[in-house]
Amino acid sequence: MNEDILINVTPQETRVAVMHSGVAQELHIERSANRGLLGNIYMGKVARVLPGMQSAFVEIGLERAAFLHVADIWEERTNGHSAAEAGKPVQKPIEKILSEGQPLLVQVVKDPIGTKGARLSTQISIAGRMLVHLPQDTHVGISQRIEDEGVRALLLERVKQILPAEEKGGYIIRTMAEAASDAELANDLQYLRKLWQDLREKSLSAPAPSLLYEDLSLAQRVLRDFVNENTGRILIDSRENFVKLQAFARDYTQNVLTRLDHYTGERPLFDLYGVEDEIERALARRVDLKSGGYLIIDQTEAMTTIDVNTGGFVGLRNFDDTIFKTNLEAAQVIARQLRLRNLGGIIILDFIDMETTEHRNAVLAEFNKAIARDRTRMTISGFTQLGLVEMTRKRTRESLAHVLCEPCPTCDGRGQVKAARTVCYEILREILRESRQFSAREFRILAAQVVIDLFLEDESQSLAMLEDFIGKPVSIQAESSYTQEQFDIVLL
Repeated sequence: MNEDILINVTPQETRVAVMHSGVAQELHIERSANRGLLGNIYMGKVARVLPGMQSAFVEIGLERAAFLHVADIWEERTNGHSAAEAGKPVQKPIEKILSEGQPLLVQVVKDPIGTKGARLSTQISIAGRMLVHLPQDTHVGISQRIEDEGVRALLLERVKQILPAEEKGGYIIRTMAEAASDAELANDLQYLRKLWQDLREKSLSAPAPSLLYEDLSLAQRVLRDFVNENTGRILIDSRENFVKLQAFARDYTQNVLTRLDHYTGERPLFDLYGVEDEIERALARRVDLKSGGYLIIDQTEAMTTIDVNTGGFVGLRNFDDTIFKTNLEAAQVIARQLRLRNLGGIIILDFIDMETTEHRNAVLAEFNKAIARDRTRMTISGFTQLGLVEMTRKRTRESLAHVLCEPCPTCDGRGQVKAARTVCYEILREILRESRQFSAREFRILAAQVVIDLFLEDESQSLAMLEDFIGKPVSIQAESSYTQEQFDIVLL
């Protein structure tokens, strides 16, 4: 099945949609004002070592210090095995490896998300199109997505043949290498070695903290990482960026060159393919299923939950069959929503309860089949005793909602606000509290119009009773700029 890739470029942002059969399967957005840091390499400076957490904060020139755990500190390997694998003692405590003020070469392995700073590693990894270079390592690995043992053995042998005599390894073979010629593999190898050599020379003289290497732009990463044998056209709606991508493809990804196409139509590219509507739907909490059922997707800082409901779907035969068909459709839609929304971390799937093990196994098999094309690493457990499916999806960049939205200033992201009557009673308690602490001539309530209206109508008697009790007048004043929960008590 062919897929098309749409690239919409403006001076402010680049947006990419990966389409299958005319339907968006993935959305990626990168803004000029805050490009992602994933893959960037810095000369950092250790700001603080935390022995109790076996971690350190490292300054890399950002607003917040980045986080480095002892498990992400590279250890020299012996015959391709780490110290622990070779039967040697486990890695030293972090306080014996790092000290405050120490310069350190680090790479971002996870973008800052929410209130958390970037996650770092000291094992450097530089991605090419066919290979990933691990300059500190000494073995040659291969992507697990290449499953055929014969193909794996042949690729390993080919890469080892083109390695320079002084190098034993330090590479991972990517899935793109399956269709690559020896010349293409050699070019990729040469490009990665030169990149690492330049980077190492920079690191010797660069002050800490400073940026040494920035990963490719989103449009360039599309050519490097997204294109495969199923990719049909790559449509770019910007003439300038089309020319830039052609030049990039000529140098690094020549087999992609013929697939690049400049879109010149009158109608905006994303409108033509319905991607704008898809983005709006991907921000909604509810996702409707064709059968009449629906999903409810809730993102929190701790995890994402996805609840499946039958909705208006009543089925044709019996209730068990209705539930089974709804869950089968939901399994496919959930897999697509994970990619569209770039959901990561812990994810809990609450399918509708099924009576038979056969139905549960069939739904799980359908879900595993649907996520097979996902580029992000995932682990999935079977159904728990409560009938939930627990899974994790590697979180490296912000989700679509976090990129495009921000917490509501009224409810602060809770999704609900205190009722006006609740706020009224809080105000009454606060006035009573302040009347006992301060000797004021009068108290004035400043609050939102809806709260003031309650004091004028339903709660007017409560306000009068309070005035009698404290022996002081209470006046009210509506503030149009106040949210429903916001109020002030002024002492006059």
